[in-house]
Amino acid sequence: MPPTLASLVHHSALKLTVRAGEDRLDVPVRWAHVSELADPVPYMEGGELLLITALKLDAEDPQAMRRYVKRLVGAGVVGLGFAVGVNYEDIPEALVDAAAGEGLPLLEVPRRTPFLAISKAVSAAIAADQYRAVTAGFAAQRELTKQALTDGPEGLLSALASQVDGWAALYDASGAVVATAPEWAGRRAARLTADVERLRERPAPASSVVGGPDNEDRVELHSLGTGRRPRAALAVGTAAAPGTAERYAVHSAIALLTLTTERSRSLRAAEQRLGAAVLRMLLAGEPDHARAVAGDLYGSLLDAPFRMVVAEEGRAPAEGDLLGALAEVVESAAARAGEAVLVVPEGERLVVLAVDGGAAVGACGEYTAGLEAGRAVGEQGGPGGEDELVVGVSAPVGPVGAAAAYRQAEQALSVARRRGRVCVEHEQLAAGSVVPLLADDAVRAFADGLLRPLNEHDATGRGDLAASLRAWLSRHGQWDAAAADLGVHRHTLRYRMRRVEEILGRSLDDPDVRMELWLALKATSTEQ
Repeated sequence: MPPTLASLVHHSALKLTVRAGEDRLDVPVRWAHVSELADPVPYMEGGELLLITALKLDAEDPQAMRRYVKRLVGAGVVGLGFAVGVNYEDIPEALVDAAAGEGLPLLEVPRRTPFLAISKAVSAAIAADQYRAVTAGFAAQRELTKQALTDGPEGLLSALASQVDGWAALYDASGAVVATAPEWAGRRAARLTADVERLRERPAPASSVVGGPDNEDRVELHSLGTGRRPRAALAVGTAAAPGTAERYAVHSAIALLTLTTERSRSLRAAEQRLGAAVLRMLLAGEPDHARAVAGDLYGSLLDAPFRMVVAEEGRAPAEGDLLGALAEVVESAAARAGEAVLVVPEGERLVVLAVDGGAAVGACGEYTAGLEAGRAVGEQGGPGGEDELVVGVSAPVGPVGAAAAYRQAEQALSVARRRGRVCVEHEQLAAGSVVPLLADDAVRAFADGLLRPLNEHDATGRGDLAASLRAWLSRHGQWDAAAADLGVHRHTLRYRMRRVEEILGRSLDDPDVRMELWLALKATSTEQ
C-alpha cells in the first residue's frame, strides 16, 4: 500500500497531530512538498502533502485562508502540514476553520520535527510500496510462467485472473474466444468481439481500454504477436485500473502468451517447407512418401477425404492481405476444432488441404460468402476485378487423387474468375452448363474465324447456310426433321450442307468438325 496521511500520523518519530479533516486520512500521498509561496498551485500535480510555515501568508485572515485552502483542494493537494513554533506558535484558527470547511486534512508539525523527516518518511514508504509491487510482480511472473509451462494458455489465464482479481480471455487471429478464466467470463468476453476486431486492424503491438458490457468492469485489450498482423488478443477485466503489481502480471502474461501463440519464424518456416514437400509428393502421385513425411503434423489429414483449395489474389491487391486473412481463417478454425490443415503459400497463390466437411472448409466457405456479399453492395469494387480474391475448391478426394483435385480446384478457380464469383466448387460445374464457359474472347475469336466464310456467303443473299447448318446439327444430322424446321425440301438441305463442306473445306462426317461447328454457333449466338 502507498503511504497515507494516516500512516504518517501513526509514524512514531514524526509526532504529527490532526487539527482538521480527521475523516480523510486514508488518502494516498504521492509526495511531500515544501512551499512558502502565497500561491503554490501552479507547481502542484495532485496527491501532495504540502508543508508550510506560513512565512508569506496572512494565516490569521479568515477570508485569505478560505481562498488559499480552496485553491489547494482544487489542485488536488491531499493534506496540509503546518510547522508550529516558527512563524506562528500555534496554527491560527482562521486556517483551521478554512481547512475544516473544505475537508482538507490539516496536520500540526511540532518544531522538533523537520520537514525533511516527513519527506524522507514519505519517500521511504513510496519506495517500500514500489519494492513490494515489484516483488509481487516477479512472483506473479514466476507463477504465470509455471502455469504456462504446465497447463498452457488456460492455466496462464487462470493465474492471471487470480493475480488481478478479475477475469481474462484469449482470442485467436479471427477474433473468436479461445479460452477464459474463470469460466463465467465466457459470455462477457464474447461481447467484446467487435472491439477485438477493431484492435486487430491496428499495427501490433496495440492496446485499448473499453468499458465492460453494461459497465460491469474495465477491460484492457492487448494484441499478441510480433508480425504486422496480430496472431491473437488478450482481454483483462478488472473493477478498477490495475496497480503496479497487477500491471507487472498483465505485461508478463502478454509476453508469455506471445511466446505461446507466436511460433518462432524458423519453426513456422520449417513447417511451411514440410507442408510444401507433402503437397509436392501428393501432386507427384507419391501418397506413401507424402504420408511418411507428413508424420504427426499432417498425417491425420491424409486419413480421411480432403478438399483442395486454390486461392489467388490479383496483381494489384485490394486494401488488406486477403490471402493472409484467408489463411488465418482456415488455420484458426482448424485449431479450434482440433483438425489438421495444410496451408502452402505459392507467390500470389494459396493452396489449402483441409478435411472434407470439417471446420476449416466451413470457415473458408463463410469467409468467401462474406466477400461475395460485400461485392454485391460494392464494398470491394466490381466483381471479378484483378484486385480481388478468387477461390476454387475441388471435390472430396483421397491422397491418391490429389493431382486430380488440384486440377479440379484450378478449373473451379478459372470459372470463378470468368463468372465474377469469389468462390466456385468443382461440383457446381457439373450441375451447370458448358455454354457460359464459351463467353471468352479467345473462344469468340475462334468461332468468328471458323464461321466467317459462311457468314460472308450468306451476306450475298445466295443462301442461308449458317442457319441451315445450325438446324441440321441440332437435329443430329436427321435430314427430314431439319428440313421441316427450315421449311425447305430435304434435297435443298443436302445441297446446302455440301456447300458448307466446300466453303469450309471440312467434312461434316467428322464428329470433331461437327462438335467445333456447333460450339462455334453457340458461342456466336445472340441468344446467350
